[in-house]
Amino acid sequence: MTTINAASRATDSSRGEDREWLSTAVDLAWCCPPAAAAFNVGAVIVDAEGRELARGWSRDTDEHVHAEESALSRVNPDDPRLAGATVYSSLEPCSIRRSRPLTCTQLIIASGIRRVVFAWREPSLLVEDCQGVELLQEAGIEVIELPAFAPMVQAANAHLLEKLDEA
Repeated sequence: MTTINAASRATDSSRGEDREWLSTAVDLAWCCPPAAAAFNVGAVIVDAEGRELARGWSRDTDEHVHAEESALSRVNPDDPRLAGATVYSSLEPCSIRRSRPLTCTQLIIASGIRRVVFAWREPSLLVEDCQGVELLQEAGIEVIELPAFAPMVQAANAHLLEKLDEA
């Protein structure tokens, strides 16, 4: 996995538009309806030509939908652009899920998308030891973390982090 911190320049695996699209995903996290025990996450799917295919955020269509799941549901699964697309997500895609039969990691793998860019690794707050990054990489998907965006995602999830601080 490539990690690019705020002080470094983009590497070959990170593209200039990655920061712009990830910023959009982070902004979408603020659209999430409040939920006391769920992360606020935004996601955008962008094709190889840099065109947005879909976007979504946690709980935008129902109280259990995740951001990546929501965005993927808006793209025809047979769309050939998915093979060259990138998922931009404010949070590491989930690898354990209680509210649906498939995790976001499984949905991304099944979609044929070959690249994921995210801002913040899921902390062991609601799920112990999220393995989204590792599972995506094992499936041959390029995964890039841009941790410079993590503080903005944490701000959108202050309701959960405050509970952690109180514990």
